Amino acid sequence: PQRSSGINAEYGDIGSLKVTCLETPCHTTGHICYLVEGEGARPAVFTGDTLFTGGCGRFFEGTAPQMHRALIDILGSLPDETLVYCGHEYALQNLRFALHVEPGNVALQAMIAECEGKRERCEPTVPTTIAQEKSYNPFMRVGEPGVQEFTACGSDTIEVMRVLRERKDNFKG
Repeated sequence: PQRSSGINAEYGDIGSLKVTCLETPCHTTGHICYLVEGEGARPAVFTGDTLFTGGCGRFFEGTAPQMHRALIDILGSLPDETLVYCGHEYALQNLRFALHVEPGNVALQAMIAECEGKRERCEPTVPTTIAQEKSYNPFMRVGEPGVQEFTACGSDTIEVMRVLRERKDNFKG
């Protein structure tokens, strides 16, 4: 493997696919995500316990600035069409919290209906896309006025991230 500049990632090839290791510490200090790209195929990112459908992982060994960097700076900078494969099926519980944060978010309401239908048919809710996550995932929307209002943190997006995770940790909805 080689070291790339910018995101400090190791990468290699598997057949015709290019695999990039994205360092995303927070859930654990050594957490990584894998970006897989190939000619003629949509890029895909395997996010493990960093980014979930409508949510993000707990900050077990990390901090809000680390999760902010992982979600906003690293994963949020991927092309919108990138497919997101998360590590667990937490969609509906994450989306219920997101609805608590942004009850008027139409994209979120549509995703809840879509996920409920998929779960009723015993289908997975994965994958989503980076564009979808940016439209309804409050942890990727820390710069949005409605999310900032919910946390009462003003425009400090790292503090918004911290308070959101704290409130999600205690959410009973």
